Amino acid sequence: MAQLAASIITHDDEFKRQVAQMLRACGVPVGIVEGARVATEGPGPDLVVVDIRGDVSTGMAAIERLRVTQPSVAIFAIAATAEPDLILQAMRAGANEFFPWVPGGASQASRAMEDSFQGAVRRAGARREAATAGARQPCVTHVFLGAKGGAGTTTVSVNCAVELARLTKRPTAIIDLKPCLGEVALFLGVRPRFTVLDAIENLHRLDRDFLRELMARHKSGLDILAASEQFDRPNAQDASAIEELLRVLSRLYDYIVIDAGNMINACAVSALYAADTIFLVTNPDVPSIRNAQRLVDRVRQLGAGSERVKILLNRVSDQHLIAPKQIETALGYGIHHAFPSDYRTVSTALNSGVPLALTNHSEISAQFGSFTRHLLGLQDDAKPEPEKRKAFLGIL
Repeated sequence: MAQLAASIITHDDEFKRQVAQMLRACGVPVGIVEGARVATEGPGPDLVVVDIRGDVSTGMAAIERLRVTQPSVAIFAIAATAEPDLILQAMRAGANEFFPWVPGGASQASRAMEDSFQGAVRRAGARREAATAGARQPCVTHVFLGAKGGAGTTTVSVNCAVELARLTKRPTAIIDLKPCLGEVALFLGVRPRFTVLDAIENLHRLDRDFLRELMARHKSGLDILAASEQFDRPNAQDASAIEELLRVLSRLYDYIVIDAGNMINACAVSALYAADTIFLVTNPDVPSIRNAQRLVDRVRQLGAGSERVKILLNRVSDQHLIAPKQIETALGYGIHHAFPSDYRTVSTALNSGVPLALTNHSEISAQFGSFTRHLLGLQDDAKPEPEKRKAFLGIL
């Protein structure tokens, strides 16, 4: 499902935080667009929440202006009370939905308001999907998050992205969100000229032509937006820019794969909110499983859609004493796919800059193909001929 873009018009930061949390707990990917960008940069949001609890006249004017400038946008008005005259006034101004604000979350009235609000968001998302059904295929975004460093997140995400590009022949991009130490470009044997940082520092210029310049192209047809080379960027101050970048990319690509590393920082959270699927990559050892439990809990706390989490078990071998069933019990999720342990093959692929998805020498490369075909709803089939490897020093 394509990401639903939402904006919240209010001067109350705590109200904005609570509404954003409700939006993102709806079970559909929701990205928050900054209010200043609503009418100035690219297509507008799909949904706008307008706060009319205090200054009613200003809120009503905002609703009327939105309805004129963006006729198709879904407008939700939130007021302090459900007065009949106020409801009628909001609807006449152009609001699609009206909700009385009941903060707190513990009372029955508050839960009822949240349920009603989230149901309306899901309906807005369904209407948007139906309206665009005859247009281009909605973008599908897969985020890969590691339970710890070295879990194999980059290996899995890179090979999935290459297979998506190869199998679908559709516009596909991989985004490396790890600051400074990202390895996606290295795994693919490319020398990027630009990075994620160049994109978020030029949001005002982001269009198809400019993005084409920023992206490195792999021989498989995959586009790559490389990791920043700065240790301290992107950071928490860049989170909203990352969210906007992903929204722009979703209009240009059919498939987006994000290597989010192994930390849930502010930028990774932006990716999680944009994801159709969150693949948690873990190994069959106690530290990895413990960390995976914590990450699952954190995703749930963030309201980022714990129902979208799928577990990938990497480096499986007979030498590990923790059975898959025990791992599933510990995490509360079934294992979506398991990849065998093959250090030599993976290391050779990394040193050569040729992803395993483009070879057919091993069980692990076959598993990457099988995993991606299942994502696409395809049957397993023959792999392409292996590509000639190049020397390690040639890609440095």
